[in-house]
This record gives sequence, C-alpha cells and structure tokens, in this order.
Amino acid sequence: MAKKKTVLDFIRIKENGERFAEIVLYDFTFAMLAEQAGIDMILIGDSMGNVIYGYDGTVPVTLEQIIVHSGAVRRGAPNTFIVGDMPFLSYSVSTRETVANAGRLYKEAYVDAVKMEGGRRIVPHVKATVDAGMVVQGHIGITPQSVAAQGGFGAQGRTLEGTLALLEDALALQDAGVASLVLEGLPAESARLITERLRIPTISTGAGPSCTAQSLNFMDVLGIYQMFTPKFVKKYAALGDQIKSAIGTYAAEIRDGSYPAPEHCYSLREGESQKLEAWVAAHPVDRRA
Repeated sequence: MAKKKTVLDFIRIKENGERFAEIVLYDFTFAMLAEQAGIDMILIGDSMGNVIYGYDGTVPVTLEQIIVHSGAVRRGAPNTFIVGDMPFLSYSVSTRETVANAGRLYKEAYVDAVKMEGGRRIVPHVKATVDAGMVVQGHIGITPQSVAAQGGFGAQGRTLEGTLALLEDALALQDAGVASLVLEGLPAESARLITERLRIPTISTGAGPSCTAQSLNFMDVLGIYQMFTPKFVKKYAALGDQIKSAIGTYAAEIRDGSYPAPEHCYSLREGESQKLEAWVAAHPVDRRA
C-alpha cells in the first residue's frame, strides 16, 4: 500500500509539473476500492445531498452527515489524503464557530483537510482555521452552496473581468493559507491563468487540463448517476445500466424460483438428514393449529 501523501507532496507534484487524482465519494466500500486503485485524494463532498440523500441541492447537508460519511471513508482508505467538505453555514457565522466545526471533522472523522467554498469573503475563516493548525482546501468558480446567488450552475469566469476577479479570490485564499484550490466550472484558459500564478496546486472540476489535479464524482466516473451528466464528465464505466439489469434479473429469478439454487443453500451435517426426517415423521403438522 502506498504511503499517504501530504500537503508537501502535492506542492512538489505541482512544482515538478506532474498531476494527481482526486475523487469524490462517501462510503467505506468505495473508499477502500479507490485506495486500492491508487487514488491520491478523496473528497467527501456535500454533493452527497444530491446523489445520496436526494435533496435538490447541497444546502440541506449537515455537518453531522459529513462527519459520519467522512469517518466511513477514513476507515475504508486509511492511507489516502481525505478532505471533508464544510457544509452550508458551518463556516460563515463566526470564525470561532468555523474553527470549532472544522475541528469536529478532524477529531471525529480523522480528515486531513477541510474544504470551504468562496473567495475573498471567507478569508477570515480560512485564516482562523489554518492558524488553529488545520489544513484548508479552497473552492472557487461554481460554488454549489451559493449557486442561487450566482444565478445557476453556469460556468464562471467567461470574461476577462470575471477571470481576473477569480484570480484575486485565488490569490487572497493562497495568502490566507489554503493548501490547494478547487476550480469548478471555469473556462480552460481562465483555469490555466490562475494555476500559473499560484504556488499551491489547483484541482479541476470542469476547469480544463492545466490544473495540477482533476476531480470527478465516483458516481459519474462509474456511470451510476443518471439524473444528468455535466459537460466536463467522462464516464469510465456504465455501471448504472449494469446495476439495473442485475437487480432486474435478481428479482425475476426470485419470482420464478430459480434463486436460490441448491448451490446457494446450506446443508445439514452428515447423518442429520435422517434424524430430521424421523423427527418430522414423529411430529406431524397439526393443520388445526
């Protein structure tokens, strides 16, 4: 098993012009498989609101849900760098509350970093968390927790003015101490400009190939989630169709009696069948009962 990477490893990867891979997931089993496959970083995202809990967005997700899922991921991937998402309102009321909430993710779920959405407006919260000894991953561009204020999920930074505003956010977050920065839903040119001007790694979620890392949701990578597919997603499998087919076959075999077959059943120990038959013969079923 590969040694868990640190923030310094990710910075060196950027300095060397190399790449690393992040994936978003939420549970023990898929975390275990991702670690065995060699993933570098796992984010327990508040996107669980959509794909796990069926909410309309990420806003209803609670800190307790993030903690529970982050703990499961940590148990499944003990040697992988784990990032826990800070959900809506868990890092914007006061810096004191931000530090306390981030600390819960560290103490209860053993994360290696926490992620916060937003630009210059969250700088005090980032700085307070970093000053308390924790690692923060930033997130700019499309920020799902505030997507209503952005007018929807449209790409950000599609003008020079918009790109430069995002660059100001990125530089401010870097100065505040973020160790890496997610760029979501940006033109590739804008992401390249920002990446070239930062010391820290950038992580693309629909921000083109120039970032230090790429990040996709495992539901998209595996072709499981079928509600919609963002433009930037590449599916590496079509498990959604296979899952539906498998479950349909399972249900059909139960109904027609072909499952369970003899090979799926336990047997009595040798010599016990005759004893059971003798007992049944001596104790006929009383249909009047």
